[in-house]
Amino acid sequence: MRQQSGDASLLRRLNSAAILRVLREVDVATLSELARAVRVSRPTAETIVDDLVAEGWAEEWTEDEGDRQRGRPARRFRFRAGAGHVLGVSIGGSSVRAMVADLAGTVRASGCVPTHRHLSAAERLDAATALAAETAGRAGLALEGLVAAGVGTTGTVDAAGRVVKSVALDDWTGLDLRGELARRLPVPVLVDNDMRLAVLAEHWRGAARGRSDVVYLFTGDRIGMGLLVGGRPHRGAHAAGGEIGSQPNDNWTAFRHVIDYAMAAEPGELRSMRQSADFAIGRARAGEERAATAVRELARGLAAGLVTVVNPLDPEMVVIGGALASAGDLLVEPAREVFERHCLYPPEVVASALGADCIVIGAVRLALDHADQHLFALD
Repeated sequence: MRQQSGDASLLRRLNSAAILRVLREVDVATLSELARAVRVSRPTAETIVDDLVAEGWAEEWTEDEGDRQRGRPARRFRFRAGAGHVLGVSIGGSSVRAMVADLAGTVRASGCVPTHRHLSAAERLDAATALAAETAGRAGLALEGLVAAGVGTTGTVDAAGRVVKSVALDDWTGLDLRGELARRLPVPVLVDNDMRLAVLAEHWRGAARGRSDVVYLFTGDRIGMGLLVGGRPHRGAHAAGGEIGSQPNDNWTAFRHVIDYAMAAEPGELRSMRQSADFAIGRARAGEERAATAVRELARGLAAGLVTVVNPLDPEMVVIGGALASAGDLLVEPAREVFERHCLYPPEVVASALGADCIVIGAVRLALDHADQHLFALD
């Protein structure tokens, strides 16, 4: 929000920010409703709203002709979400994704390009920058016109946006990701760990809306975890909150069941743990009992690996995300049974519906949080 003139009082600026917050939270509001919500007079509310309209942060809302009642209708206003846009980017081993959204979080354009974990850091950064510009262009915007960019990436990411350690991407450990992208993107850049952004996305737009304490389990080519504690993604003392680290043989013991099944079913095929899981899930959906048993054991093994997290954290919910979330109906019930047996307060277990976009959605939310700080700044 534009700073008021030098002789404007702090109270006026506080009231302007308060009215803008109300407009942000509701669909439409009349001047009387805004005045009551902020506890100012109606003439004061009208003056402030007129200023917000002139500055482009609010707009007057007009009813459809058929909805009008007799007499002069009350003037109604709403937040102008298109007054600004943000960028979200996720950088992973197999792809880079980008989204552009308005200030209400409505996605205006998105894009994805395949990558490889063995790319150099410069190549991966160039791919992310090019995709960001392309996605902004599809939304009819230039990068210079965006308010902020949120970026999520694998690895331990410190508060300054540096990748302290990454086991999933070559040439990524030690990278000043925020600094490198700030030199490439003409907007404020914020960077965080992908799992923290995934659980943030679930809290904002996914299964964990309205929940305060959540464990998010990412399943796919790797296993990851995000923790929501008190409604906020947990960072930890070294920005490694939720990090699982490397596992023996690069997989959890839980995947042994689907790997063994896949090898027995097709001995000549070599599959990764994710490919083995996908193969077993497909066969289970086709009605093969041995495959269904392997998938149930996979779900139980994943849940057993979380028991030592669930018991001390006492979450309301466990969200299964990542590639295996699409098999939620096959995984949720066996996992719930394990928690029922071993947890003092068994959490609800759900499968994520955000799919492969979970991290980039969280990156959008990260950028929107920064935009809000700018929007409601009083100086």
